[in-house]
Amino acid sequence: MKHKRSVFFISDGTGITAETLGHSLLAQFELLDVRQMRMPFVDSVDRALDCVERINAAGHSDGVRPIVFLSIVNPEVSAVLAQANALPLDVFARFIGPLEQELGMKSSHTIGRFKGVEESQAYHRRMEAINFALAHDDGVSSAELDSADVILVGVSRSGKTPTTLYLAMQFGVKAANYPLIPEDFDRNALPGELARHRSKLFGLTIAPERLQHIRQERRPNSRYASIENCRFEVDAAQKLMRREGIRWLDSTRKSIEEISTIIMQAVHLDQSGF
Repeated sequence: MKHKRSVFFISDGTGITAETLGHSLLAQFELLDVRQMRMPFVDSVDRALDCVERINAAGHSDGVRPIVFLSIVNPEVSAVLAQANALPLDVFARFIGPLEQELGMKSSHTIGRFKGVEESQAYHRRMEAINFALAHDDGVSSAELDSADVILVGVSRSGKTPTTLYLAMQFGVKAANYPLIPEDFDRNALPGELARHRSKLFGLTIAPERLQHIRQERRPNSRYASIENCRFEVDAAQKLMRREGIRWLDSTRKSIEEISTIIMQAVHLDQSGF
């Protein structure tokens, strides 16, 4: 039987830091049924008081106190949130103190990752990579593939698009993706525009049963989504990638984060990103 619990992710920024850490920790508890609420940009006492009301209301409704992941740098706002009847897990409180002691200096308590983000080279690199991924999604364009860091190939709905976007947003990697389609299997060859970029290719495959489920949501009861066609395409794509010497991995049971990290390591890309 699963244990139900309300979980809040509260931040004076976007809340992504608190949510990412929270998800990683909560994933260790398989019997936990979580109702999640993200509350970003809590940068004033008034907004903090509103959060306290919502946290207490959730606890009263659930009959058990909520879990609250916090990434708040303003001590006044943190003090208000501490009044909630909840289990507070403050990202900054747990790490800033030890860092201040080790570094021998005080934190600036500045909201946000760092100052002047719009001027940072990493920021511009990520924006360029995102635009590149969007312009080269699903084989839409073969222009400027020379500047691609990696080109993902695989059957339709095997996870190529979300992976290229994650690589761009997280690491600033210019990633294109091309679908392998029945015409490629009939010719038993890669699309012509990819042949000269073979060293940049990386393949994704997926279990036919999982592929059918995904395709069924997109185009129900079609040949495209039939289990027979899914099995054929997956098998043909794997044979083609094997013949062409393309490295590939199975995305069926892997998260976007795992897939992206494996690709980064496999093609020896810089992971500094930020």
